[in-house]
Formats: sequence, C-alpha cells, structure tokens
Amino acid sequence: MVTASDRVQLTDGGSSLTIINVTRSDQGPFKCRVSNPVSTSTSDPVNLSITLCPAPLITLQTLSFNSSVTLVCSASGSPTSVLWLNGSSSVTANDRVHFTDGGSNLTIINVTRFDQGPFRCLVSNLLSNGTSDPLNSLDFRTLDIPKHISQVNPSKEYYKVGSDIFFSCKADSKPPARYHWLVNGALGFTGGRGFGVIDARTSQSGNYSCQAFNSRTLRYETSQPLSITIVAIDSVGKLVYVYIYIYKNGCNF
Repeated sequence: MVTASDRVQLTDGGSSLTIINVTRSDQGPFKCRVSNPVSTSTSDPVNLSITLCPAPLITLQTLSFNSSVTLVCSASGSPTSVLWLNGSSSVTANDRVHFTDGGSNLTIINVTRFDQGPFRCLVSNLLSNGTSDPLNSLDFRTLDIPKHISQVNPSKEYYKVGSDIFFSCKADSKPPARYHWLVNGALGFTGGRGFGVIDARTSQSGNYSCQAFNSRTLRYETSQPLSITIVAIDSVGKLVYVYIYIYKNGCNF
C-alpha cells in the first residue's frame, strides 16, 4: 500500500498519486483499488518505467590519413546531455572540434599530439548520470615539420677539404619518422637521423636538408636547406677554390 510521505502526495480524495524525486524503487507496478459499501474494484497494473543512464562507451569511429578523427559516445537509456573531457578539461567546439548527433559524436580535424586524451564522455538525464572509461592514447599519427638541421662536431659553415662533417635532424612523429637526406634537392642518403660526410671534397659543397616521412599518414616534411662550403687551401695557405652558396632562410647557424 502506498502511503503519503515527503515524496508521495495523495490528492483529490486519494484518486491522484504524485511521486517527487523518482528513484529506481518507484518503478511499480501500480494498481488502484476503489470501493463503496456494496463492491470493490481493482485496476489493471501500470508499470512506471524509470530510465537511468548506465556508463557510456566511447568508440573510435574513424582515424583518417588526412588527420581527422571521430569519437562516438554510446549510451543506453535516454541521455539528455553529453559532456566530453580531454584529461580533466572540458572539450569545447572550435574551428578544429565539432559536435554532432546531440554531442554524442566528437570530430577533431587536423589532430595534434595534444589531442591524444585520455578522452571520457559524461552522459546524464533528469534521473542519473554516467561516465565512460577513459579512452587512452588514441595514437594519432602526427608529423611535425623539422625545425632545422643541427650541425655537430664541429658546427660551422665552412670546412677544409678532408674534414669530417656530421649532421643531425629530428622530427616529432608517431610512429617515428623515417629520414632521407637531400643534397641540392636530390636524394643523397636514406637512413636515420644522422648523416655524415667523411673526408669532404670541394664537390660536396652545397645545400643539405633532411626529409622526415611518416609511414602511417604517408606525409613528409622537408627542412630548410643548410649551406655547406668545402674550401681547398694550397701549401702556403692561400684560398684556391671556394664554392659559396649561402641560403640562411629558416636555418640556424
């Protein structure tokens, strides 16, 4: 039997039943019984459906080679709002971030390493709320432009014939970048981040640049060229050959 309380109100002589702040235990079934001095009648049962929000699930819908990603927050029940979190920060719409399907779909355009999460979605309705497990390390495939070529051991622009010259290049990439070295715009060496010219000759003067390649996105970036001049000097120390082509735009010397 239902009795009046702080949450339950009986009005109109008991013919109207109002429940405030509904909980799962209020689902019923409910029946009403009416009687007079000569008879009694009971209604058919009525079930009150209480829809709660269980924990939602995030799925990675698309991760395309043009660096866009769509995450989908799926929840049963009847969620009325969806909130996305990247770490502890709320995700808000902007030029790169778009929400569709009532906020359930999160699309990020031109993803960067800072978009790796962990992502969570929070869903709620008038009765409850639920939070998904975090989606960690989306492993976005990003490739940064090599900022410059670093010369090491030693670091200068001019070298004598017979010198050993070493270069290094670094690009932030996931998966790690593959490196190609270009000499005067033509492929000169394929390998790792390091490249060396041993026992340099004057013919090896020119512009050196590195090209970083991401095998997942099939994208590559090329650094600004770094000009190197190999100088030949005769027995009395006079300069007999100098090849100079200086291109300092965007390079650190």
